[in-house]
Amino acid sequence: MSPLAFVLVFGAAIAHAAWNVIAHGISRAGAPFLWWGAVASTVVWIGAVPFTGGLGADDLGSFALGVAVSAALHVAYMTVLQRGYREGNLSTVYATARGTGPFLSVIVAVLLLGERPSAIALVGVAAVIVGVVAIGLIDRGSSARRGCIDPGILFGLLTGVAIAVYTIWDAHAVRTWNLSPVAFMVGTTLLQVPFYSIAVRRRWNAVWALGRTQWRRILVFGILSPLSYILVLTAIQIAPVALVAPLREVSVVLVSLFGVFVLRESKPWRRIGASLVVVAGIVLLAM
Repeated sequence: MSPLAFVLVFGAAIAHAAWNVIAHGISRAGAPFLWWGAVASTVVWIGAVPFTGGLGADDLGSFALGVAVSAALHVAYMTVLQRGYREGNLSTVYATARGTGPFLSVIVAVLLLGERPSAIALVGVAAVIVGVVAIGLIDRGSSARRGCIDPGILFGLLTGVAIAVYTIWDAHAVRTWNLSPVAFMVGTTLLQVPFYSIAVRRRWNAVWALGRTQWRRILVFGILSPLSYILVLTAIQIAPVALVAPLREVSVVLVSLFGVFVLRESKPWRRIGASLVVVAGIVLLAM
């Protein structure tokens, strides 16, 4: 992987970890938070579109199709993710999702997009995926003894499927139609607003109340969430999806450390050990 692509994806991972920590803190707000997130993301970034290549293509039909499908996929992703944060531990949901998503993305990228990563890169991919899945499975034991499935793992897996689908679609759209990452992201967040407006149609009082009390978190989310994916979309234009998708999971290490030292989640040394496996994979991907 080129140094530029590595820096872009590493920066995306830091931004992604930060907004997930923020989202976890107010995830119980549900649809009102998602509505504010889409609005804030659009308002914050729309002014950058003219200075970042506009739409990036003259074919408005292709742009509209790309962002419409992406918006629907991202709505599904965010809905399942927020439900998971309400039902399970932060580290369990986040790590399971971030392990499943890249695993499926790599398979699809190799089979459908014709990508051929090197042997060392594939070893790095495997290490990253094993590490993040290990973090996600740390809490499985206590749930298994009760004879039930850990809801954090269940929703993490569903989120991972959503991640893989939107990653492959977005990579296809940006590459095939030569779309600007910033415009693509803004179009996607803008089209998410109607989806969430339907979801909060009888809860507008809760929406305004959340905006008054949590506007700082909403603003930070509106900056960091699109930024993380804009960096990923830019990296996808110069590096294989099969490498970009796993590498962005360095964010799992940061979120796991937050879960250990701030949220005081259980089995800290197992979480840290699994995170080191992720770091080893990242080193191999950077070679």
